[in-house]
Amino acid sequence: MNPARPGAAPLKLDVLLQPRASREALSGWQDGRLKVAVCAPPVEGEANAALERFLAQVLGLKPRQVRVVQGLASRRKTVQIEGLEAGALERLLNR
Repeated sequence: MNPARPGAAPLKLDVLLQPRASREALSGWQDGRLKVAVCAPPVEGEANAALERFLAQVLGLKPRQVRVVQGLASRRKTVQIEGLEAGALERLLNR
């Protein structure tokens, strides 16, 4: 599965966020979205910030290279990723 939207530069990744999880983890795919669990609560942008930090860590990027750009108040989000090619993103997420 290619998680990145084709033709997008920077890349955009559709995510299903699970806030208030017991641990941060990539939890597979659901309805074409990467399911990501974070410990932070969905209050005042804490879960969005945790998602950005966690994905940056997993992908080996700086936190400023990963941004939630759509779905700020929803569990269904679109994350923009800079500095990574689609093939590299797919390899990192599927390891």
